[in-house]
Amino acid sequence: MNMDTFPATDEKLASLKTLATVIYALYAVSLFIGITAIVAIVLNYIKRDDARGTWLESHFRWQIGTFWWGLLWLVVGAITWVILIGWIVWGVACIWFIYRIAKGWLNLNDNKPMPVQ
Repeated sequence: MNMDTFPATDEKLASLKTLATVIYALYAVSLFIGITAIVAIVLNYIKRDDARGTWLESHFRWQIGTFWWGLLWLVVGAITWVILIGWIVWGVACIWFIYRIAKGWLNLNDNKPMPVQ
């Protein structure tokens, strides 16, 4: 029998919630030490199957989306930096990134799933 068919235990959910908290923290720290975002995205991909079918799955999707969209805007900002628009792109992207981390972390703390993207 496939173990994936069993509902998540409270212990598994608590472990995944702790991991999601750590991942949000890694993304927050990445604003100062960028390499932590790489650690966070690797953890997201390693553990997202474990979260499948739980309310925490939406947090893993939210975190993964935050990383990839954030990276895209970082690259766009770098490309347009030469014409000075990059500073604006980076500023808006930074605010957006902080918003995504804060919204996700607050919903996680309240045991709420994230909206479908």
